[in-house]
Order: sequence, then C-alpha cells, then structure tokens
Amino acid sequence: MRERYGRVRAEVGAHVTVVAATKYVSVDELSVLAEAGIEHVGENRLQDLEAKHVRYGNAFRWHFIGHLQSRKAPAVGDLCELVHSLDSESAARRLTAPALVQVNLAGEASKSGIEPDELAGFLERCPTEVRGLSTMPPLAAEPEDSRPYFRRLRELAERHGLKELSMGTTQDYRIAVDEGATFVRVGSVLFHDG
Repeated sequence: MRERYGRVRAEVGAHVTVVAATKYVSVDELSVLAEAGIEHVGENRLQDLEAKHVRYGNAFRWHFIGHLQSRKAPAVGDLCELVHSLDSESAARRLTAPALVQVNLAGEASKSGIEPDELAGFLERCPTEVRGLSTMPPLAAEPEDSRPYFRRLRELAERHGLKELSMGTTQDYRIAVDEGATFVRVGSVLFHDG
C-alpha cells in the first residue's frame, strides 16, 4: 500500500491532499493505512468515524466526506479538521469545523449538494468557515466525462474567491487535478493493484 500511495502522491503533486476514503475499511484494517504513511482519511458516517477515531486518534488527520446531517454536525466538527460535504444551513449553524460546500452540478436527485444558482445566497448566509467547494460528478464510463463538472466547480470557486476544491475519486482523480483539485478522495487505487 505504501508504494500505491506514493504513486498517487507523485501523480497529483505536493499541492494536492490525498484523502483516503475509508468507508469500506474496518477499524482493524485502518492500521495498514498508518503503516503506509497515509495522513488524511475521509469517513462517510459519523458512527464509523467515532469508532475509528477512538482507536487511532491523532494517527490521522480526519475528514468527513459523507452526507452531513445537521443533528450530527457538532460531533463531526469535534473530530474532523475539514468537512467536504456541507449542503444545508441547519448543518452549517451547528458545525464547528471548517467546511467545503458540496455543489450538485449535475442536478442529480440522488445526490446531495447546493444547486449552483443557490450557491451565492448560501455562502452569504453561511455562519461557518467555508474554505472551498466539493462535488461528485455523475458516474461515467470514461474519466474524461467528469472534466466539465470539475471545470465548472473551479469556475464557481474562482467567482466566489474560494481556494479549496475537493473533487475526484479513484476513477477520475487525474482529471480533477488537471482542473484544479486541491483534495482528491481515493479508495480502491490505494487498496488494490491495477
């Protein structure tokens, strides 16, 4: 795993933070990530985050990458240095950690996120520290199909003076980096050869 992580870090460059998506990694298996030198991990669910944080604490820098429910925002904020998925004012009012606003660029009903035309108003009303934007493009057959979504997110961030961009997963992180990602969230590329 150390070799795979090193390859991804070399590909994305020093200006991009590699966040290991650990949704499918058990508490016991997380030690392998620490041994491989992985510093940043991203969790999707508060329950898993709490269990892993209890066991590993400061071994990692914790990120929250799943849907953020407002009732869980205080606990998430206590454990994470950055939330990548802020998309509601109620969660923003209860969140104590800095955040990236998730934007639903494709208008997919199955995905969370602020609509692009609602972003300016949301940012004006947002009481928490917003450092940037994030998105999850539609699942595509080819990584290149994600490029228009990544480009649009970068343009939105520039328009609003935001510096951080969390975009790109195992399938399309190289395209995301081309379009300005400062965070990529990868999983299987770290855990499996090929």
